[in-house]
Amino acid sequence: MKHKRLEILKGSTHCKTTGCGKIYITVNNLDSRPFEVFLNMGKTGGCAAAQCESIGRLISYSLRIGGDINEIIKVIKGIRCHQPSEESLSCADAVAEILQEATSEKQESLPLPAPTT
Repeated sequence: MKHKRLEILKGSTHCKTTGCGKIYITVNNLDSRPFEVFLNMGKTGGCAAAQCESIGRLISYSLRIGGDINEIIKVIKGIRCHQPSEESLSCADAVAEILQEATSEKQESLPLPAPTT
């Protein structure tokens, strides 16, 4: 069952450099767990921006239906594009790095709250 989004969620925005340019990664939390992810390329439009938006939407959807953040990280970490940067191998890899940082504290062990109807 999909968890309902609250009107206000707290989170943080991180900036990473990729081969496509800067990517801004916002991770919002619900009960100290990542709940949704927004990705924004420094450049507007284009294929890279569309791919980043779709990655963010899919991760958010997975988290809302109870997906395991550690499995999400495992799936996208290490994906390499044709223009890796010194900071990350790809946009997906940059997202995995930020999600890993967001869960490296105590968040990964917290249970997902019960869905609201």
